Amino acid sequence: MAGCSTRPVSLLEAMRERTKALHVTAERTGVVAELLRGRGTRQAYALLLRNLLPVYETLEAELVRHQSSLVLSRIVRPELHRSPAIKADLATLDATGLPLLPEAITYVGAIKKAGSGSGHPLLAHAYTRYLGDLSGGQIIKKILARSLALPPEALSFYEFPEIADIRRFKDAYRDVLELAGAAMADPGAVVEEAATAFKLNITLSEALQAAAGLGA
Repeated sequence: MAGCSTRPVSLLEAMRERTKALHVTAERTGVVAELLRGRGTRQAYALLLRNLLPVYETLEAELVRHQSSLVLSRIVRPELHRSPAIKADLATLDATGLPLLPEAITYVGAIKKAGSGSGHPLLAHAYTRYLGDLSGGQIIKKILARSLALPPEALSFYEFPEIADIRRFKDAYRDVLELAGAAMADPGAVVEEAATAFKLNITLSEALQAAAGLGA
C-alpha cells in the first residue's frame, strides 16, 4: 500500500534498529564485557589489540582503496585510523608471541569481502568500529587506566590526537554516513553488513575471553 512503508528514513536509523539487540549482546559478553567490568588483565588487553590489528589494517587499506568512490570518499578519514596506535600500544606492552585467533582471520576475510566490488558495505564496518571507538571506547579507556594501572602510552588505541572535539566529530561523521547512504540506490546490503560486523565482533570477543582465561 502506498504511503504505508515502514522502511527507516535514514541509513543510520536502519543500522541502529538492525543492530540494537546485537549491540547489547556485544557489551555483555566476551572480553569486552570483562574489560568493562574491570575484570580484565594486561594479557587480555594485549591479546585484544593483537587480534584487532589486522582488522583495522584491512579496514583502513580497503577504505583508502575506495577513497575516490562517490559513496565512500566522505568516510575515509585518516585521523580515525587505529592501526598505528595499536602497534604503539603493543610495543609498550611488550606483547610479543601472542596468537592471532581464527575468529580474527574470519573477521579480516569479511572486511575484504565487503571491500570487493563497489565497497559500499565498508560503511557498516566503519560505522561499527570507529563510532564505537569514539563512544564506548572512551569508557573502556578510563576503566583500563584504573583497573590495570595502564599508562597513557599503552592506551593510544583510544586516543584521537588529531580530533579536537570528539562529540562534534561524531556528529559530523554521522552526517557523512547519512550522505553516503543517500548516494546509494539500495542501502539494504550495508544495513545487513552492520549486523554481520557486530556478530563478528561478538564472536571474536568471546574467543578472546576464552583464550585469555577470563570468566566462566
